[in-house]
Amino acid sequence: MADLTPKRWFLPEEPDVLGLLSDQLAVTTEGVEAFARWADGGDPTASDLREIEARGDRAKRELLNALQTAFITPIEPEDLFTLSRGIDWILNGVSDLVAESEVLEWGPDAGIAELAGLLAGAVRELDPAIGELGSSADRATAAADHAIEQVRAMQRAYYRGLAGTLEIRERGERIALRELYRRLAKIGETVVDVAERVVYAVVKES
Repeated sequence: MADLTPKRWFLPEEPDVLGLLSDQLAVTTEGVEAFARWADGGDPTASDLREIEARGDRAKRELLNALQTAFITPIEPEDLFTLSRGIDWILNGVSDLVAESEVLEWGPDAGIAELAGLLAGAVRELDPAIGELGSSADRATAAADHAIEQVRAMQRAYYRGLAGTLEIRERGERIALRELYRRLAKIGETVVDVAERVVYAVVKES
């Protein structure tokens, strides 16, 4: 006799991909704040940043593994991947910059410290931007805009800092500092890319 009992279909529990993305961002924020302390004369070293970078890589991998098993995601998988990659690049950038500074044996100046502080502020604004994805388009967009504003302030500080290097007589030191400025400005551009991707994801879901 056929079993006429109604059957229930159970889908596997969906991974919290936005939560995993926020976890990855939290590691990157930790790294950027350590970088800001380093730029201001604090204790973090290239070794410290590499340890944080390794944790960031693990967080990114966990998110990518979750994306492979997720049936439904609150925003498109492509956007999640792009956001994760950008967040990873930010952390890699500050880690590489500290390592490069140690190799060149030239420490940060006051301009680098200012830029690093503004960068940390911009990255902190990414937290509510990503946290509101799939929840509040207005709040996500507003936070992303605030991150971009911080990077714009970085750009103004960047030009002031470059102008200050003209007063350095020792050519090697001047070149080394300018390279650090250039690398830091590039990291700021990556923050803008992440913020704009948040806005793009919101637009697509609206």
